[in-house]
Amino acid sequence: MGVATVRARRRGRRYDKERGCYVYDVAFKTVAPLTERTVKVAEAFGLGVDEEQTHVLYDDFELHLTDGDVVYITGDSGSGKSVLLDAIRRDLGDEAACMDRLPEPGDEPIIDTVGDSFKEALGILSRVGLNDAYLFLRRYHELSEGQRYRYRLAQLLDSGKNRWLCDEFLSTLDRTTAKVVAYNIQKQARKTGATLIAATTHGDLARDLAPSIHVVKGWGKEINTEYSRGAAAPRCTVTDDVAVEEASKEDYQRLSYLHYRGGRVTTPLKYYRMTRLGELVAVIVYSSPPAQVGGRKEAVGYAPTLTELNRDWALISRVIVHPKYRGVGLGSRLIAETLPLQGRSHVELVAVMAQYNPFAERAGMTLIKIKEPHPTVTEAVERLRRLGFNPALMGSLRRNEATLDALPGREKVYEALMAVAPGPYLRRLTRLKKMYVTRRMLRDWLPEQDDTSLARALKTLGVLAQTKAYLHWSSERCPT
Repeated sequence: MGVATVRARRRGRRYDKERGCYVYDVAFKTVAPLTERTVKVAEAFGLGVDEEQTHVLYDDFELHLTDGDVVYITGDSGSGKSVLLDAIRRDLGDEAACMDRLPEPGDEPIIDTVGDSFKEALGILSRVGLNDAYLFLRRYHELSEGQRYRYRLAQLLDSGKNRWLCDEFLSTLDRTTAKVVAYNIQKQARKTGATLIAATTHGDLARDLAPSIHVVKGWGKEINTEYSRGAAAPRCTVTDDVAVEEASKEDYQRLSYLHYRGGRVTTPLKYYRMTRLGELVAVIVYSSPPAQVGGRKEAVGYAPTLTELNRDWALISRVIVHPKYRGVGLGSRLIAETLPLQGRSHVELVAVMAQYNPFAERAGMTLIKIKEPHPTVTEAVERLRRLGFNPALMGSLRRNEATLDALPGREKVYEALMAVAPGPYLRRLTRLKKMYVTRRMLRDWLPEQDDTSLARALKTLGVLAQTKAYLHWSSERCPT
């Protein structure tokens, strides 16, 4: 028996000036192929198997779409959500960026794939919750499924388009991650003025998307559309169930592997944790402050004594939020809720990321200054660069040891380190238990070190060479 299949599709869209909206008509016309079994179906049920069948999905369907809308299209699989989204995509043309059609980056680290500069790239990735030092260095294929969604959101932000289309929106993610990403994408869309149109079978994202238009597609021509004011979601729903309480070192250690500086914390004072339904979400560590830090005098107008520092001051030395929960303000909330609890009247934070992500400022801390590295530290790094060290990679002990091994001697390395100013900088380099380390002490210390110890000192120098933000909080300015 011969086989013949004919399919015809009709899709229409028009702008109705009188109603002030787009009107969609979408239908499929199909003819079943003639096969032995389709003929038997026709015989059994009295069908004209070779007759054209019309399947109407949208008949005079109105969509009042304006700039900045968040459109949430839901319905069962096969009900026609993707058909409507595809019709909208064709209408918008080059104005739209489709999340599922974005180019997959190659083998380069994601920090190299968005933004026109390092600072812009950090800002974009931080806005979508990819704000971890190690994540910046990962390649796209090394990311988890949830992180890939966040990365594609970063691509939307970087695309320059003001129409964002997402089919099968968050359908493969666990529902907690889906709600976090949904909240994040609507926040970024509203912040940039983009129109977001998302289609999915999942109906549990309404509170996190806070759509201005919610289209519920049923079978056949069944459809319901609800319009609202379109106000942004006040918070992500996963934050409704979080609790903050004092914690232990063990709680911190459970998440410490997620921090780029590792698990060791100097002179901790207090630990706090954030949990959600029994799951550890985030931790914060308050420590004793260093004797000297740039920005402190500018914050309070004087140099506190050691007695005052030990009695009245604390330093936030770690804030770690589980990757699944990043991008919904939990880091800021953890800081804000624990600042009044930690028992000191002054709290300071020195952080690289605070330059690009104002999480601490949102918590009530004040940005005092951006701290450039000390000139002698910069000079030491430049000397080491001329010896073959890559300043950007001095955070790697293995690379430092390899570079040391390639040198004919250590004298030039000693000379470079000797350029660093005496005092706290040398104390950090040497880890000597002294309040003040002189160059003479360093000169005696250096020849006793093996390559592993020297590599560690060079890593510390790399940390000292970072540009960081200094922030301050005072209980006197904290509202009661």
